Amino acid sequence: MNKSQVGGLSAAAVIVLASPMVFQAFAADPPQGEQWETTTRMSMEGMPMQLPAQTLKICAAKNSTEPPGATRQNCSNTNMQRTGNKVTWEVHCTGPDMTGTGEIVYSGTDSYTGTIHFVSAEGNMTISLSGRKIGTCDHPQ
Repeated sequence: MNKSQVGGLSAAAVIVLASPMVFQAFAADPPQGEQWETTTRMSMEGMPMQLPAQTLKICAAKNSTEPPGATRQNCSNTNMQRTGNKVTWEVHCTGPDMTGTGEIVYSGTDSYTGTIHFVSAEGNMTISLSGRKIGTCDHPQ
């Protein structure tokens, strides 16, 4: 083996041996978000029975202005305001068209309860919300 072959092998060995350290360094990056377990329960006026609650795990940005789980598909939140431990907002949804207001009250920094009240041509609806922080996560939504 000549000198250049030995040098090439040494460089390759350094790269192979250093690879786990590089991956460990990336894996050790601090989490980017907060993992929340959220529960929603919908009720509509005039329904003879209550629908079952739905529980989801959500990765939310640490400094998000919206409460975890407060955003609905095909809906947009506006006038989000936080006063102390209370967050209020207005919501407009399409398909079906609905408007409403939401309110969440945080208990400390790791749990909340609240409601979203909707009005639509199909009838009024209330969604009860609750959530609790269960840890950290890497990919906030």
